[in-house]
Amino acid sequence: MNDRDEAVRLAVYRALAATGRLPGIDELAVTTSLEPSEVEESLEALATARHVVFDGDHRIVLAHPFATRNFAFSVMGERTLWWGGCAWDAFAIPHLVPDEPSALIATTCPACGAAHSWTVTREAAPDGPQVAHFLTPVAHIWDDVVHACEHQRVFCSSEHVDDWLERTGNDHGYVMDLATLWRLAAHWYEGRLDSPYRRREPVEAREYFASVGLTGAFWGN
Repeated sequence: MNDRDEAVRLAVYRALAATGRLPGIDELAVTTSLEPSEVEESLEALATARHVVFDGDHRIVLAHPFATRNFAFSVMGERTLWWGGCAWDAFAIPHLVPDEPSALIATTCPACGAAHSWTVTREAAPDGPQVAHFLTPVAHIWDDVVHACEHQRVFCSSEHVDDWLERTGNDHGYVMDLATLWRLAAHWYEGRLDSPYRRREPVEAREYFASVGLTGAFWGN
C-alpha cells in the first residue's frame, strides 16, 4: 500500500480499537490530514486489498477483527464495547487491544439459542464444553467474506452443530474446541494496530494454522 492508504487503514483500525465505533469520512480526513475525497479513494483501495469489507449498501461492515454491526458476538471490555466479526475475531479482540486485559465475550448457540459467555484474557483459554464451527474453509472465506463470518459460530456441543446442519441443509465444516479457537485468535492479528502492516502470505498462514494445531481440512484440503 502507499502511505496515504496505510494512514487511512491505521486511522480506521485504531479508532475501532479505541472506541468500537467506525469514524466517518470527515473524521478520518481530520485524523489523516487528507481531503474527504482522498479518504474515500483510500477506503476503496483498502477494500480491494481486503483490509476492510463493504456491505451491499457500500458501508464498511468489517475491519477484521472488528465489525460495525451485529455478527452474533459482543466483546465487552472495561471501557469499550465491540462487535466481533465472527468467533475467530471475537476471541482475537482481547489479544489485540492494548488497554483491555480481559473482555467478556457473549453469543448464543445457533442450534438452540442458549446464551454463552466467557471472560477471555491473553493468559489462557477460557474453560467450557462449547465448540466453534467454521462452515467455510479458510481458503474460500473471501469468496463471500460476510457469509463466511456470519457462519463462524459457537455451539453448545458437536451434537448441536449436527442438529443445526441437518435443519439448515448446510455441509459440515470444521469444528474446534474453545482452547483451539483461543490459540487461533491469539496472534493472528498481531501488528494490525501498527504501521506498516503486512498481511500473511498463504504459506505463512498455513504455517500459523499448523502451529496452533489446525489441520489441512481447516484450510480446505
